[in-house]
Amino acid sequence: MKLNEYQEKIIRFDVNGNIQDIDRLDFAFLDKVLGLAGESGEVADKVKKIIRDKSGKISPEDRMVIGKELGDVLWYLSTVARYLGLDLDTVANQNIEKLESRLRRDKISGSGDER
Repeated sequence: MKLNEYQEKIIRFDVNGNIQDIDRLDFAFLDKVLGLAGESGEVADKVKKIIRDKSGKISPEDRMVIGKELGDVLWYLSTVARYLGLDLDTVANQNIEKLESRLRRDKISGSGDER
């Protein structure tokens, strides 16, 4: 499935999906941004517990559970992008271009968005 196709299919699951004005950030947008942070935190927490409680040994069940959380991250990421009027294929392509530029300039390591 293409990212834009996914982004279109998930609209029906957004209970606040009626975007009135993409130039104004409102409760629905904030709800999605906080959801993205929360779901990302759940992924991190599950990984932390695998390291802490299982000495880093990841089971097939752990992978499945983390995969489900990554699906939630993808949903929120896709919805945040849609609220901003961005399609995921464009976001992904721009990110690849940025990373390729950094690689060509030997700036893949380091910090800062404009390196």
